[in-house]
This record gives sequence, structure tokens and C-alpha cells, in this order.
Amino acid sequence: MNSLRVVLLAAGSMLAFVSMNAQTADEVVNKHIEALGGKEKLNAIKTVYSEYDMDIMGNQASGVTYQVNGKAFRNEMDFGGQKIIQVITDKGGWGINPMAGQMTAEPMPEDMVKASQYQLYPGGMLMDYASKGYTVELQGKEELNATPTYKLLVKNQDGNETTLWLDAATYHILKSTSKINAQGQEMETSTVFSNYIKTDYGLAVPGNAEVTLPGVTLNIISKKVEVNKEVDMKLFEQPQ
Repeated sequence: MNSLRVVLLAAGSMLAFVSMNAQTADEVVNKHIEALGGKEKLNAIKTVYSEYDMDIMGNQASGVTYQVNGKAFRNEMDFGGQKIIQVITDKGGWGINPMAGQMTAEPMPEDMVKASQYQLYPGGMLMDYASKGYTVELQGKEELNATPTYKLLVKNQDGNETTLWLDAATYHILKSTSKINAQGQEMETSTVFSNYIKTDYGLAVPGNAEVTLPGVTLNIISKKVEVNKEVDMKLFEQPQ
């Protein structure tokens, strides 16, 4: 009988810990959403258009992105006169990359599409994360370059993992690392965000991002962000 009582107490303690941890994780997520502009504002966004400059290992490039909330995302990058295009939608994705010998539009592998569909949302993967099939685990507080942060582990339904470090004071994302399985190969990327600014609409966006991919580092500087600009949906249709 005593053994049963101990087991029940231990189980109760574990359930209490899990519940407390989930509430704490959601509390951090909610404060992050507020820091971006608030759920009401984020849900009211129809489109986000942005322009940026990029340094790729000493080489210069420029680009634009189009985001239609919940439906589509397009990134165009002009590198040495060659245009690299990546499109993600709620139904699939495609790309053109002359630098890799891909001169015409080709469908994107399904696993890469799923791993990238968080880009359809101005609030990112943490906005209404459960409805997108994500789980979020708070892994505690951690110093990142002398800045106290909350460390979150985000997983999608395919097992891809993203670790986020959120500034404990501002609740903005300071760093993101992702592990994705694409066509049987695991790839890891890392992004450091800084210089957050607020648009006229009230959406907070990072002014700078340093992206580390296998073998290359990209430094991105935001030049312009427009919320609810008219966007032609034909931009997201794959050329035949």
C-alpha cells in the first residue's frame, strides 16, 4: 500500500511538472507574439513585402520577398545578374536556381516544403503553433552572448527540430538553429537576428540576419518592409 502511495505521489508530481512546463512555454510564446505586434494585428495582416541587401562571403546580392498570410511566400534574389527564386505555398513549392544549373522551375521536394511552410505566416512557427502541428518545449534559460534568453525546442510532425533563443527582456528571437531531413539527408542551418525595428503597421521585424548554411554564410540587411501591399497571386504559380 505504501509503495502504491509513493508511485501515485510521484506520478502526480510528474503531471504537475509537465503542466507547469507547458504553461511556462506558452507564456513565453505569448509574450513573443505580443512583442511582434500582438495576435490581433498579426491575424489582420494580409501581405508583407520586403526588400533586402545581402553579402555572401564578400559578394553582393539583393532580393525581395512576398508573403501572403497563410497562403504563399516567394523569395527572389539577384546574384550577379542571375535570379534565384524560391516559392512556398500551402499546397507545395517550386524553385529556379541558375547557380545550381536549375534554369527552369522545378517542384520542391515535399519534405522541404513542409519544413519551410512556417514562412507563410508573419508570426512565424510560434504563432498558433499547435494548429500547425508543432510542439514547443521550454528548455530553460540560457546566456547567449551575455544576454539572458529563453531556449525553446520546436518540433513539427515530421520530426524536424528548430531551437529558438528568445531575449528574456524583449522576447524577440535572437537565434534560430534548424535540423531538417531533406531527401534522406540531414541539414543544419543557423540564423542570428538583430536590430529589430517596427513597421508603420506595428509589426516588429529583424533589421539584420546572419544565416549560416553548410559551407556558406549570408549577411542580410533589411531595406524596406511594407504591410498589406497589393500582391499579385500569379507570382506564386509555377511557370510551365
